[in-house]
Parts: sequence; C-alpha cells; structure tokens
Amino acid sequence: MSETRAIVAPGAQRHPVRGGSRTRRSIGGILVRAVLILFGVFFVLPMAWLLLAPTKTAQQIEHAFPFAFGSFDAVGTAWGHLAAFQDGVIFQWFGNSTLYAFSGLILTLVTAIPAGYGLALTRFGGRKALLTITLVVMIMPATTLVIPLFLGLNAVKLVGTPWALILPFAFFPFGVYLTYIYFSTSLQRSMLEAARIDGAGEVQIFFRIALPLAKPIIALVAFFNFVGNWQNFFLPYLVTPSSAQQPIQVGLSQLMASSPAFNPGGTADFGIDSPELALAIIISVVPVLVLFLFAQRSLVAGMFAGGTKG
Repeated sequence: MSETRAIVAPGAQRHPVRGGSRTRRSIGGILVRAVLILFGVFFVLPMAWLLLAPTKTAQQIEHAFPFAFGSFDAVGTAWGHLAAFQDGVIFQWFGNSTLYAFSGLILTLVTAIPAGYGLALTRFGGRKALLTITLVVMIMPATTLVIPLFLGLNAVKLVGTPWALILPFAFFPFGVYLTYIYFSTSLQRSMLEAARIDGAGEVQIFFRIALPLAKPIIALVAFFNFVGNWQNFFLPYLVTPSSAQQPIQVGLSQLMASSPAFNPGGTADFGIDSPELALAIIISVVPVLVLFLFAQRSLVAGMFAGGTKG
C-alpha cells in the first residue's frame, strides 16, 4: 500500500503543472497577437495615410488630422498638376517602366528556365562551378554590380539606350536557382527516361514535359523578376541620362526635387507638392499590386513547388 501511495502521490501534483503550462501558453498567445497587431498597425497606417494624401491639399496634409478624407476635387487637382509636369512626362516614365520591365521579364523566362533545367537534370563539365557562381551572384547585393554593369554597358556604347536596362534586367540568377531547385526535387526522372525510350529528344522533353509541369515556378520567377525590374532605381538612374528615357521610379526623384515639401530650395511653380507626390507613388505601385492580386494563387503554388520529392 505504501508503494501505491508513493506512486499516486506524485501524479496528484501534475494538475497544477498543467494549469501553469496552459497559463504560459495563454500569455504567449496574447504576446504573439499583440506583436502581430503592432506590426499590422506599423504597416497599415502609412498605407492609409498614402491613400488619403491625394484627397487633401498640401496645407491640409500638414495641419489637418492625418487620416481625414479630403475631397475628390483635390484628387483631380493633384492629377492635373501631375499630368502637366514637363508636358506629361509621367506617361513617358510609365511607358518606359513597362517596356523595360516586360522586355527584361521575357528574356529572363527565355534564359533562366532552361538554365535551371540544364543545371538540375544534365551533367556536364563545369556544372558545379557554374552553380556555385550562380549562388554567389544571387546572394550579392544588387548595388555591388551596378558599377561593373555601367562600365561594361558604357564600353559597348549601350548607355542611354533601352538595352542598357533590358539586358541587365534579364540577368536573374535567383530565377535560375529557383528553377534549379524545382526541377531537382519535383520532376520525376522516370518520366524523362520513359520519354527518351519512346524516342523523344531533349528539346521535346523540355517543351512537352518539363515546361508544362513547371508553370507554378515559372509564375514565381516571373513575379519576382517583374517586381525587381519595376522597382529598380540605382541602375536606371545611372544609364538613362535623358528624362524621356527614365522609368517611373527615377522620375519620382525628379518630382521630389521639384517639391518644396522635400526640397526646400525648390519652387512650387510646377504645382508639385505632397498630394501630387503621393498620387504619383500610388500610380507607380499599381502594376505590381494588380499583378499580385491576379497571380497570388500561382505564387502560392510556386512557393510550395519543389517542397516534396516527385
């Protein structure tokens, strides 16, 4: 009996421990929610302010409640000033961004997808060295490559032409690596061998088998490349000497330089102030937002592609 009591007695003390564990989990959950709410507020409030800024005048932005709605007339006024700036150069900037981003995207898909497939499923001399170089370049900050790119482009007389941005935008080692990971982990080798036995060539295998199965990763590579191309600033700033050649991200710096809100030495003669700048920023992010909204299902599929061995 004494042995039984000795065994049961410690068991009776487990309930307070469980209660304490539940309490700690509850406190941990509250802290996690609080942190998430804090981060949500940190990101949502600036977005709310940006969306409301074009509805107000510059004076209202400075003195009125930050999250008050102004009027639609103020949006029309801001748009009129923005469209009149340098005879509507903002439309040229937007067209340039579209040309550079989509042209670079097309070249990226033409080069990165076959490159990733080749690195994953073929064996050739220098393959490991090439994969290592791809990884090294991928983890390097993009700004470290701007000066070498500029010198190379200048040597072949491409500075000031659309190719000075299209060709560098097509250089996307991250896309090569994503494709390499996908084909290495998700494409069944037995399927490829069966196709070879049936007489299919390597080109046929790539276009008829590998490429249709790789739609999720192609969407993921396309999204990241387009966003990177559209938001790139440093390289376009160096290789586009003319305002008419610049993409919209570089054009925003001109707007800021013409606004007394960001440049005290500037003038308000062009009608560019805080509402116009906020409206221009919203316009500049619309393509990326639209692309994300329409492609989010493919993006989620691409992010999980390659997670399991096929």
